[in-house]
Amino acid sequence: MSENNTKGIRRGRFVMLALALSGLAFSAAGNASDPLVLQSDFGVKDAAVASMKGVAVGVSRDIDIYDLTHEVPTFNIWEASLRLAQTAAYWPEGTVFVSVVDPGVGTERKSVVLKTKTGQFFVSPDNGSLTAIAEQFGIEAVREIDEAVNRLADSEKSYTFHGRDVYAYTGARLAAGVISFEQVGRKLPDEVMMIPYQKPSFENGRIIGNIEILDPQYGNIWTNIDRSTFRKLQLEPGDRVTIRISNGDEMILKQTLPYFQSFGRVELGEPLLYLNSLNNIALALNQGNYSEKFHILSGASWSIEISK
Repeated sequence: MSENNTKGIRRGRFVMLALALSGLAFSAAGNASDPLVLQSDFGVKDAAVASMKGVAVGVSRDIDIYDLTHEVPTFNIWEASLRLAQTAAYWPEGTVFVSVVDPGVGTERKSVVLKTKTGQFFVSPDNGSLTAIAEQFGIEAVREIDEAVNRLADSEKSYTFHGRDVYAYTGARLAAGVISFEQVGRKLPDEVMMIPYQKPSFENGRIIGNIEILDPQYGNIWTNIDRSTFRKLQLEPGDRVTIRISNGDEMILKQTLPYFQSFGRVELGEPLLYLNSLNNIALALNQGNYSEKFHILSGASWSIEISK
């Protein structure tokens, strides 16, 4: 084989290797986006959610977009906060959450990105929607979204759909690596607006806590009373407790019911107290709807007291 042929073969192999390496690099870059998780109170009856996703895809077609829920009750920032906290622990570092429950859209409330100590990002109005995230995962830093840079082009005259024009756009840019966290906007103090509520506590032989949220499919009542606080009552399965449920200063329900580990341990339609999938105390009817039967709702103003 001639020297020229040998050089040609070597050159060809080099080119093929270079192309292969560049292809790997391209593939790695194409898969570099972090997950983008969307939450809102928009529902799915119209095009609002699809518009947000379209904006995100317009930023990068490599973004993996997921829905947390779009069925947060209208304007319910308390529930928005809790749904985020229930979900975030199961998503990896770098995940970008966009939460749009924004009754103050178009007002002076700030649009922010909160980075947690666990390395996740939450894009949201600073209106209380980040209460549970800040408490449970800690605040690494907070930045205000600079809308002069991080806003969908030609949307400056739109004042009522920041979920599409500001939050989805900024979240997608952050998830795709188009901007860094520092490029979101100016750094704010490491704090966000917090919604006050009853924290779980044990005193004088009773536990006090908040009714955080309802299990909407079944009507179960979920509290913020954790397993370690509950253990201070020193109960065994089958023991009975007395509960008192209040909304503000008004007592709504007083009831005696058993503590069991699962629903089937009581008769059909009978109430029980149990530990839910988050290891918090909850109330239910076996194959019934506790919330509807006893007219119990949830929120920052709802509290529960449990005693032997």
